[in-house]
Amino acid sequence: MIRTLRQQNKQAGQSWNSGRDGAVKATLRRVQIGNALSAFGSGFTVPYMFVYVDQVRGLGSMTAWLMFTVFALAALAVLPFSGRGIDRWGPRPVLVAGAVVAALGAFAFGHATGSPHILLSAFLFGAGVTTVQPALATMIVRCSTPATRSHAFALQFTLVNLGMGIGAMIGGQIVNVDRPSSLTLLFTIEALMFLVLAVVVGGVRIPAMPTTPLAVAGAAPAADRAEARTGFRGLFADKAMIQVCVLAGLIFFTCYGQFESGVAAYATKVVGTSPSILGFALGANTLVIVLLQMIVVRITARRRRSAAIAATGLVWLGAWAMAGVAGLIRSDAMAATVAMVSVYALFGVGEALLAPTLGPIVADLAPARLLGTYNAAFALVKQIAVAMGPAAGVLLVGAGLSVEYLLVMAGCTVLIMVLALRLRNRLTPVQDNAEHPERLVAASGPAPRPVPAYQSAA
Repeated sequence: MIRTLRQQNKQAGQSWNSGRDGAVKATLRRVQIGNALSAFGSGFTVPYMFVYVDQVRGLGSMTAWLMFTVFALAALAVLPFSGRGIDRWGPRPVLVAGAVVAALGAFAFGHATGSPHILLSAFLFGAGVTTVQPALATMIVRCSTPATRSHAFALQFTLVNLGMGIGAMIGGQIVNVDRPSSLTLLFTIEALMFLVLAVVVGGVRIPAMPTTPLAVAGAAPAADRAEARTGFRGLFADKAMIQVCVLAGLIFFTCYGQFESGVAAYATKVVGTSPSILGFALGANTLVIVLLQMIVVRITARRRRSAAIAATGLVWLGAWAMAGVAGLIRSDAMAATVAMVSVYALFGVGEALLAPTLGPIVADLAPARLLGTYNAAFALVKQIAVAMGPAAGVLLVGAGLSVEYLLVMAGCTVLIMVLALRLRNRLTPVQDNAEHPERLVAASGPAPRPVPAYQSAA
């Protein structure tokens, strides 16, 4: 009889876990679909924001660059509060509020005509977008476990790139610099997609933070110390997280901050690449990510995350070297074109390596009570670095210092490799993926009794 009762309890637990896993997976799918749809809307406008302000509205390049600065200021203003809001009320209400603000900003941006209106709209837009990002990241963490988190972040990155790429291709067929109404239409579409994100994701039930086996790997004491502090006090006391933020800032400055600014300026002004070829190169970048991402996830599943980040730096060093080659052979238009397309493709390889690493590291470092704060800090670093990248890249290339520009960027990639390898000393084996959570759970004995998975307040 005792054996029979044990078997019944085991079967009941398996049934409960199966139902819970199905519900969590359904929630994760809705979060990722909503994220992809919002990226689809952003693809309509992101390639044309500078042109819209500079040429369509005739406000000049200075106002256009000031607009990007306002984006960074918006991140500085709202992310500390959005992180606390996520930790206090859950990611769902914060995401809905951010999506509505982003929609208002995008709609106002498309109808703006003067500089004050443009800058105010940019602040609203930036505040909304930078509020949505950590909320989405927190949702992905709450809908995954350490064993599945890399795959969840990688799939999210793939869907975002695919959505943005498709949006950019469709937007390119609509945009007409001589017809301001065409740009207004694009920004209106983006505003609608943010509202769609709020509807799709705003109704989901977000699981509670899953129990993780980090204590087995010796990470619990550090997490407990951070847990004892509140807000950013806990984050600033976490030296590993500070080092991750420094590394992430360098990564976003060197790659994402250069895509549509420094690299584009170098390609058009130095190499002589046409805008249409540049669009093809951006498409090649997206295609590489979509094709390689899930393959890379399997390759990195049993390798250290710090090693994957260092490998990203090595690949990007090759990309900057290829950019130098393109400049040297620019007299041969075909060869130079192939070289520049290769630059964007190599950047895509590095991005695919990063997707299953950085986000999960932040999630594993964060105490459960400060998950929103950690994700907000990570988003803040990203926003500031991406805003600083265009200023540095265009400044050097515009001043005729293209060789110096390539050397600075190559030096940054070498520094990425060094910092990534040094980060290994700050991470536990589980955080660095040297030990795997599912094995630790199996070794630690039977799983504890299941607890309710959903928090209605989230």
